[in-house]
Amino acid sequence: MHSRRELEGELEPGERLLWSGQPKQGLLLRSNDWFMIPFSLLWGGFAISWELGVLDMAAKTGQPMGFVMALFGIPFVLVGLYLIAGRFFVDSHMRAKTHYGVTDQRAVIVSGLLSRKVTSLPFKSMPQVTLTERSDGSGTITFGQPVPFAFMSEGLNWPGMGSWTVPAFSLIENAKDVYRQIRSAQDA
Repeated sequence: MHSRRELEGELEPGERLLWSGQPKQGLLLRSNDWFMIPFSLLWGGFAISWELGVLDMAAKTGQPMGFVMALFGIPFVLVGLYLIAGRFFVDSHMRAKTHYGVTDQRAVIVSGLLSRKVTSLPFKSMPQVTLTERSDGSGTITFGQPVPFAFMSEGLNWPGMGSWTVPAFSLIENAKDVYRQIRSAQDA
C-alpha cells in the first residue's frame, strides 16, 4: 500500500504500524459548499464583471488610468477563480498527498502540497478523540477539541487557514474500525 511506504520512514525503532490509509480521493463537495459555492460565484462574478467593465472603459477612452484600474482588479479575479474552481483541484491534490497512520505508540499524519509536513500525536498525551461517522462507514477522526466554525474552512487550503483546524484523519473509509484501533492502542 502506498500509504504504508510513505509512513514507514517516519517510524521510530521498534514502533509498529497498525493501520495506514488516505482520505477519500478525487474531486468532492464538502459540507461548507452550501455557503462557499454561492459566495464564490458572487465574488468571482462581481470581480470578473468589474474587470471587463474597466477594460472596456479603458479601451474606449484610451486613458492610462483605466489600465491601472484593470491591474488592480487582477488579484480579485484570481481569488474569485480559485474560489469558484481552483479550490476543488487543490483540495483533491492535497488529499492525494496526505497519508494517515496508527502505530502502537501514536497517530501520524504526513501531508503537504509544496513541502512535506509530519504531524505526530503520541497516545500518552493525546487529547480528546472524536469519531464522526457517515452512514456508509466513512468518516473523520478528530484529535483534540474542534474549533467552532472550523468546518467553514474545510477544503479551502488557503494559506493560514490550517491554523483553524485540529489534526484529524479526514474522510477515511471504515472510520469506526480505525477509531477502535486508536482506542485500543491508547489503552495498551
